[in-house]
Amino acid sequence: MNKEALSIRPFIGAKDYELSRKFYRGLGFEEKILSPAMSLFKTDKIGFYLQNAYVQDWIDNSMIFVEVDDVDKYWQELQALDLTAGYPGAKLTPIRTYDWGRECFLHDPSGILWHFGQFSSR
Repeated sequence: MNKEALSIRPFIGAKDYELSRKFYRGLGFEEKILSPAMSLFKTDKIGFYLQNAYVQDWIDNSMIFVEVDDVDKYWQELQALDLTAGYPGAKLTPIRTYDWGRECFLHDPSGILWHFGQFSSR
């Protein structure tokens, strides 16, 4: 396949759709409502579709990795948003170091696990 991809946008679900919409706006994403049951959330470079759909096995196994340029800075910004105080189920896990790089974690209110990682210099 020799086509140049322009983006990749996963579809994720929500246990409480309105709460998740508010959570992602609070995280800094811009929302574009596509239908009463689906919105596109995006920033300059990344995006995803949030659906008003909940299948526990799907949500429990949904993970999204976002590469960041400075995981320490990103971690500080995540902490400053205080998302765990305002959103039941949201959880932050501090930075961990691996042989490939470093990452921190954020569970959204539904339980979807976001990885924010920085690869080691190669």
